[in-house]
Amino acid sequence: MKHHKHPNESELQESQRIDILGQIASPADLKNISPEQLKLLAEQVRQLIMETVSKTGGHLASNLGTVELTIALHKVFDFSRDRLFWDVGHQCYTHKILTGRKDKFNTLRQKGGLSGYPSPAESDYDLFIAGHAGTAISTAMGLAWADQHYGRNDRKIVAVVGDAAIVNGLSLEAVNNIGLLKRQFLVVLNDNSMAIDATQGTLARLLDRIRLTRTYSDIKHSAKQLITGLPLGEEIAQKLERFKEGLRAAVHGQQLFEALGFRYFGPVDGHDIDSLLEILEHLADLAEPVILHVHTQKGHGCEFASKDPSKFHSVSGSQRQANIIESPSSGKLSWTGAFSRAILQRARNDKRIITITAAMADGTGLAAVRDALPEQYLDVGMNESHAVAMAAGLAKAGLKPIVAIYSTFLQRAFDQIFHEVSLQELGVLFCIDRAGLVGSDGPTHHGLFDLAYLRILPGLVVMAPADEAELSSAIDFALSSGKPAAIRYPRDEVPSNLPAQTKALFSGGQPVLLRKGDDGTILALGAMVENALSA
Repeated sequence: MKHHKHPNESELQESQRIDILGQIASPADLKNISPEQLKLLAEQVRQLIMETVSKTGGHLASNLGTVELTIALHKVFDFSRDRLFWDVGHQCYTHKILTGRKDKFNTLRQKGGLSGYPSPAESDYDLFIAGHAGTAISTAMGLAWADQHYGRNDRKIVAVVGDAAIVNGLSLEAVNNIGLLKRQFLVVLNDNSMAIDATQGTLARLLDRIRLTRTYSDIKHSAKQLITGLPLGEEIAQKLERFKEGLRAAVHGQQLFEALGFRYFGPVDGHDIDSLLEILEHLADLAEPVILHVHTQKGHGCEFASKDPSKFHSVSGSQRQANIIESPSSGKLSWTGAFSRAILQRARNDKRIITITAAMADGTGLAAVRDALPEQYLDVGMNESHAVAMAAGLAKAGLKPIVAIYSTFLQRAFDQIFHEVSLQELGVLFCIDRAGLVGSDGPTHHGLFDLAYLRILPGLVVMAPADEAELSSAIDFALSSGKPAAIRYPRDEVPSNLPAQTKALFSGGQPVLLRKGDDGTILALGAMVENALSA
């Protein structure tokens, strides 16, 4: 695979002297910029992202990986007329910078500032709020089909989809319907081998093989150039090409994508602007659905982020010192940490406990189980519906599945919670992190709705512990009941100074009196107990 050449020190100094980024007020300004200048622009955009995220927090590694790709897309297409979709939207920072929001970029994820995701309220270049995975191909197909229906086929459609999002159930449902389109439709498969953690599943392994066979293809291309200069060389080269294509199809599954209704191109180095421009210009006018497989590196151009992309997927409240971005720690135990500690302890003592995450091992605290008890840990990728339905199967077989998912993502599996778990009265425990407001991630990630939609389901016990002792008691209550149960807790620190009454064993539907008084009665649930006592 051709690797992007990093600018040397003199080139970086030159890029700092020539303020190309300062010349970009809109994507139209890219049209007259040379490919060499675009490379300098990429360095300046990457620097702006690192400087801003070090102060505001945000998604670092994913955005560093899509700088060149985004610049190339805006260079080739005109998204004031054409349509660009992001899946998921946390990789859109370069897009924001190029589409007139550069001067406001320092307000990223701040009150009254720019969202960390695409937002139609900010710009006409943003078509949908996109904070969940798997949505882009479906929504893009809707607009593409509408244009086809109205005879408006002059507007081009591009959906940028991560390799973890392409296997989401909704993505695959959309791909299954690609035959509805008889027009241009480009899906850019941004393959960095990562979701927030390493991408899971069969298709992820297939993409690995595709990247490996790219090296083989490059060697064969060089051999073909040599052979064609020999007697009978052209005939040998043709046979070699047929052999190569047969091997490529067998090894890397090009036929898979084309069997689904797409023409497949790639993989292409997602940090090589010259190659990106060349192939995008070729594909832009193809009047059929196309997948362009682009290989990028999460955290590209930033040594510490590329070495540990999971850690630097998202940083918050950060300060940058000596080329290292660190999130300050209060030293206090978080709800996620308390859950992680409690689950690991119980899993060690009960081999029937099986933990399940949907690509969020670190975020949900299950990384501890993954590292210590890998046989009791499952990561199903960005597929929450599958995670819940699979948990139902595990429970039916007598195991004790614990599904740990953020509140905002669990709602994607509502039907499975009802149909496969609640209706069947199966003992699945849902541990719901980030329940409540989550601050700078904004409306797509606020965990506001789980309490409302879970309470309507038959036989499902919903619990909200007030401190670590109640969390541990709630887990024991759920695991011993053999019934559907959910425990919700916020993205916050665990209270450590609540009255001793909360240390009582957890029991369903029983209130605990924490303080007596004559002025009124305050009813508080879970994480609000600490605030109610303070009030």
